[in-house]
Amino acid sequence: MSTAISVQRTRNPRPRPKDDELAFGKLFTDHMFLAQWDEGKGWHDARVVPYGPISLDPAACCLHYGQEAFEGMKAFKSGSGMALFRPRAHVARLARTAKRLCMPEVPEELFVDGVKALLREDAAWLPSAAGTSLYVRPFIFATEPFLGVRPAKQVLFAVILSPVGGYFSGPARPLRLWVEQERSRAAKGGIGEAKAAANYVASLLAAEDAKHRGFDQVLWLDGAEHRYVEEVGTMNFFARIGGKLVTPALEGSILPGVTRDCVIRLARDEGVQVEERRVALSELAAAGKAGTLEEVFGTGTASLVAPIGELAWGSDQIRVSGTGALGEKLRTTLAGIQRGEVADRYGWLEKV
Repeated sequence: MSTAISVQRTRNPRPRPKDDELAFGKLFTDHMFLAQWDEGKGWHDARVVPYGPISLDPAACCLHYGQEAFEGMKAFKSGSGMALFRPRAHVARLARTAKRLCMPEVPEELFVDGVKALLREDAAWLPSAAGTSLYVRPFIFATEPFLGVRPAKQVLFAVILSPVGGYFSGPARPLRLWVEQERSRAAKGGIGEAKAAANYVASLLAAEDAKHRGFDQVLWLDGAEHRYVEEVGTMNFFARIGGKLVTPALEGSILPGVTRDCVIRLARDEGVQVEERRVALSELAAAGKAGTLEEVFGTGTASLVAPIGELAWGSDQIRVSGTGALGEKLRTTLAGIQRGEVADRYGWLEKV
């Protein structure tokens, strides 16, 4: 049974950019999807409407107590149509985040039907050049107006679309990361594993400091001891050491990335031994000196698989001199599946 969704089309369509003009997250399509939740009433008023400002009461809970979370996924040109990549994994992750932030879970049917209705309405915005896609940003936030620390009784679920190119600007190159040794992004028992807006604002100052030092992003260490690698500001972290692919275990303080899961599954199917465990910064430094640190890369919906060439902190640094062959192979395979050029043995694509 499909969700009843009303459609109000824009009278002022926006100019559509050429594929070679696309950056990341700066342009938005003609429409957006909205659905309301009220305590005692549940989800209602699902609709596609023209893209534009959302009216909020100045006392809206999200503005004062941070009840806001989001997802990020992509739609790709697939033959003569369009396909979403692993939408139901994103439904499940948003549900876990919403529960952690005391907001209602968005039902899978409402989430997927709403996204597809919006994509069909703005299908003409789908770019087709290599490296491009239609980025889908579902988000949920508390709208009830009140001042008082408790879960809100009114929530809005929204979806917007953005035609995008690559996440990092400039020509492709290995990234340089500054290792943050003082500040903490999250701690076990907190909301680090949730895709909450609060986690991203917590990362901004360190990321800005890293950029001022000439680096692309920050690499976070654990909040308790600042010894173990956790994640990059916008990506999960992987290193290949002595033939094994290692990545920090999901212990409650890092995001369980959908792309991370894809990479682990693809690597294991290639016969690569993958270890999900604690990864000490000292282990990476020792492997770098011993010549066994073969490659380092980050993974995420926006960046896919991005090679990392340098880690630096204080007066120390690790330069990764490997070829990056595994990361590049995983990136090529994953991109091929997303674009329908490689057989989807995992059922990750869903037609719109």
